[in-house]
Amino acid sequence: MDVLIRIKRAVLAGRYVFSEKARVEMETDDLTEVDIAESILSADAIYKRVRSTSPLRKSRREYLYVIQSPNQDGLVIYTKGKLVEASGVETYYFLVASKEAM
Repeated sequence: MDVLIRIKRAVLAGRYVFSEKARVEMETDDLTEVDIAESILSADAIYKRVRSTSPLRKSRREYLYVIQSPNQDGLVIYTKGKLVEASGVETYYFLVASKEAM
């Protein structure tokens, strides 16, 4: 199944979590969880897929997905995150969430 569809389904179902860094960035940019969810749900494509270089990753191959898309107010939001599966349920874990640099 297409990764963007899987990410959107996780967000629609409320299965998403923000890292502490993402929360700090959201607060700095005055963004809400709703802003971020709207941005993901309005995305047409994944901007970039990068391989994680974190030494803390759980599997050998872990990918991070970069999405740049507007919320309902037209504000372009940049997010980076990963799909995490536990007990057959996928959750989207936001690592970065901020306003797009103009």
